[in-house]
Amino acid sequence: MFTSQGPTLRELAVQALSSVERGYDLLAPKFDLTPFRTPDRVLDETADALRAFGPFRFGLDVCCGTGAGARVLRGLCEERVVGVDFSAGMLREARRAHPAADWVRADARALPFRPVFDLAVSFGAFGHFLPRERSGLFAQVHSALRPGGVFAFPVGAPPHLGTLPYWAMLGFDAVMRVRNRVWRPAFVMYYRTFPIGEVLAELRQVGFDVELSPLEGLGRRSDGTPRCAMVVARRRC
Repeated sequence: MFTSQGPTLRELAVQALSSVERGYDLLAPKFDLTPFRTPDRVLDETADALRAFGPFRFGLDVCCGTGAGARVLRGLCEERVVGVDFSAGMLREARRAHPAADWVRADARALPFRPVFDLAVSFGAFGHFLPRERSGLFAQVHSALRPGGVFAFPVGAPPHLGTLPYWAMLGFDAVMRVRNRVWRPAFVMYYRTFPIGEVLAELRQVGFDVELSPLEGLGRRSDGTPRCAMVVARRRC
């Protein structure tokens, strides 16, 4: 939920009519006071699940934003934590919150790293990439990992057809598509463009071995399916 200390309706409107980069530069000082930040519970459950896949030396947070993923990497990586994002404003906030990590400004579609990382994570960023961009993004992460390195991220279960969350996501995506047809620059942010079956296939295609692990600490829905799972993609040797 938004709080009284968070962005105003006017500030959100200005952000939504900007480019993705400029919009996040504007939102950065108040981003952690919005519901857009990944909840600590999801971060902690992801960290707990990843311990079984370690140990790790070097960690990379892809599309790091204000640095929430550093919460995961600091407890898992023995030597170095790096965050990468293309928003200077978000990186500024990340540096303030996590001065011990290294923060790099770059586009995730063109990562400036050699294959040295043991672990890469990403939280809440995939809606900013069009479906045709996903394979290239995954290939970039693959190229930054050493052989055997792990790329991991949580994915929420899609809402059931006809429920309020289903219609809310459908409506949001429809509004964004109309906005991007009539207004420039585009602001790419969609909730229903990350189907897990296609995502797993694309990860395998670029050179990962993939498994999907339920995050049991986040509970299960009434039909018994997990509310959230973790994708674990290991770079083939």
